[in-house]
Amino acid sequence: MKVLRVAHHGVVAAWRERERQLRELGADVTMLSARRWNEGGRRVELDASSDTFVTGVRTVGRHPNAFLYDPVPLWRALGERPDVIDLHEEPFSLATAEVLLLRALRRRRTPFVFYSAQNIEKRYPIPFRWFEAYALKHAIGAYVCNSDAGAILSRKGMRGLCRVIPLGVDITRFAPRDRRTPSSRPVIGYVGRLEPHKGCEVLLRAVSANPSWDVRITGEGSAYSDLVALTRELGIADRVSFLGFAEDAELASRYQDLDVLAVPSLDTPGWLEQFCRSAVEAMASGVPVVASRSGALPDVVGDAGILTTPGDSSALSDGISRALNLTTWTDLRARGRERARTFTWPRIAEQHNELYRDTVGENSLGRDLTPHVVIVAYGSPDMLSNALRSLEAEFPVTIVDNSSSAETRRVADEHDAIYIDPGRNLGFGAGVNVALRWLADNGMSDRDVLLLNPDAQISAGSVRTMHALMHARPRVAAVGATQVDPTSGQQTRVWWPFPHPVRAWIEALGLGVLNRAHGFAIGSVLLLRAEAVADVGRFDERFFLYAEEVDWQKRAVDHGWSIDVAAVKAMHLGGATSESGARRERYFHASGELYLRKHFGTAGWQLYRSAIVVGAVARSAVLRSSRRQSALARLRLYLRGPAQGVSAS
Repeated sequence: MKVLRVAHHGVVAAWRERERQLRELGADVTMLSARRWNEGGRRVELDASSDTFVTGVRTVGRHPNAFLYDPVPLWRALGERPDVIDLHEEPFSLATAEVLLLRALRRRRTPFVFYSAQNIEKRYPIPFRWFEAYALKHAIGAYVCNSDAGAILSRKGMRGLCRVIPLGVDITRFAPRDRRTPSSRPVIGYVGRLEPHKGCEVLLRAVSANPSWDVRITGEGSAYSDLVALTRELGIADRVSFLGFAEDAELASRYQDLDVLAVPSLDTPGWLEQFCRSAVEAMASGVPVVASRSGALPDVVGDAGILTTPGDSSALSDGISRALNLTTWTDLRARGRERARTFTWPRIAEQHNELYRDTVGENSLGRDLTPHVVIVAYGSPDMLSNALRSLEAEFPVTIVDNSSSAETRRVADEHDAIYIDPGRNLGFGAGVNVALRWLADNGMSDRDVLLLNPDAQISAGSVRTMHALMHARPRVAAVGATQVDPTSGQQTRVWWPFPHPVRAWIEALGLGVLNRAHGFAIGSVLLLRAEAVADVGRFDERFFLYAEEVDWQKRAVDHGWSIDVAAVKAMHLGGATSESGARRERYFHASGELYLRKHFGTAGWQLYRSAIVVGAVARSAVLRSSRRQSALARLRLYLRGPAQGVSAS
């Protein structure tokens, strides 16, 4: 699975362990991170080292929810066609809105998941409220680091799957020192940002009542000066050490020197503790944790620490005293280490991988579901027999006979195919639906389906190649096949852009060379994924002949699926099952009108129609002989309206 992760916190090397573990699990992860960011009160520069999967991106703005990335690297990464975009940014953030805007401009329907830690229900100002609403509506999934954040997303209308996935810790780095008792002069620690809401003032007041305790504070932030002044006011400056920022081995060593870690976070109207990675790192280091009963801390600490009332220095002092009791200290060390094992990076990566699989889909070849071939027959049974013979009897086949022919039934019996006579000519799309309903009624709705025209031929090996290509990536809805015209031996065009009013004008202005986008694959040999059929629905039976598969693939792309074409050799004698070229032409353009009206409305159809008329007038003026007559016929058809006078009979 190809994953694009966008996360400004990737600037911290230790926090990229999630991506390293995901790659160990087989995910093809590309990460875009900020080049520099303020973490723990200090500006951290990205050091990619051996992490070739991460690219640093310039950012504008400093607030974690009000900054923008340089759009160029984002644009390039989206062009690599990831299977899923993982936005480790809040749904209301500017960065999330930027990525989703570029995704839309790239004309990508790539499914995306996002991250949230917000455990206070807030109504954001416009336009952030709009950003959040769009993300909640269109995301296929989300992951949160605390249960309150998930409940808030649900109340706000989150449609996709939501999982609680905590932040991770490296328990090989954060490991305990071999100790049997607390220090004779206990060392109480704090690790984190120095901001008023983190409650360091409460810790200092608790320490002032216990002369035998020393304090070591790791971190930087705006409250530093006030905290230093408070130590002087309380007369404890000689017992409090402000050690500054630390990371990696230095941070691990500082934990090992502590007897207890205090997490005195406060409840404020605009902030509650959302996770607290330092509590997990301390537990992994064998350091008992005494934390305030604030935000997500009770869920993170569980029964492996002591919880106290937020803002109450006496309660914090009492909690630390209890943690220093030898029996309790020993018990908390053991409980903490066990608790920390639930936050290891391999476990976190597995949970992310499961989220991707459960939301985007996964390789289903392991279910041994052989594709089921569906042929809607009309016309010569000889071509049908050749089509069946090319499959080498390796796949189950259902034939829907729109011509109700005894000869077609005989061919079906010869090849052990299921034969269905609908009693009349339903058209291609309705005929396919007859087969899909039969499969569902017989417990085979989970089978991938190969749509095969009776005038087309493909080998069993080529079908298996198409099937493998489809399941090599999780969101491929349909796979076409490269095709050769058996009369000329020339390769025919398989990829076509979806019909669009603007594209019609591009053609009318003689700029057709610009209109070569890969939109849909022609349906004469087309493999459909069972999960996509369940998601998108069956064929629109209003299309009697032509454009049925175009409409279905357009709906699939709009649902976040993609289309592909396998480099295999199939043969197709185009139009061989239809009665006359003139009738085929009428049906082709009538179906085109239905498609344009369905997807672009009356105005879109009229814009498309006017482009065809202008192009036909221009061609009739400059072309000669039969090509001029064809242009004039096209002009008359579109002036009258292609759907006029066409019946499904």
